[in-house]
Amino acid sequence: MKYEGSCHCGNVAFEVEGEFDTAMDCNCSMCRRRGGLLAFVPRDKLVLTVPEANVSTYQFNRHVIRHHFCAVCGIAPYGEGTDGKGNEMAAVNLRCIPAIDLDALSITKVDGRSF
Repeated sequence: MKYEGSCHCGNVAFEVEGEFDTAMDCNCSMCRRRGGLLAFVPRDKLVLTVPEANVSTYQFNRHVIRHHFCAVCGIAPYGEGTDGKGNEMAAVNLRCIPAIDLDALSITKVDGRSF
């Protein structure tokens, strides 16, 4: 299924294709503060619908994940990186997709402090 998502102000907007019934609640220093619920898709399943120049990026720790956010409203709708097999992936913040029923998600808590 294809979904539309965005930051709060719409400056960073995207379409993503996937079946979202589970989410990851990570407790790393970034996710803890941000409060996102993440789902992973192959990077080619996420398409920006705004100019790439609208996206700001932050990296920390080992600099393996590109955490993308909106410089206008501060919301972080997605990140990018590679999985253990070298596949390009996107970590989508399901809280940024209005059509997702967050109460219906199966949420897995992940200890990301070692990432």
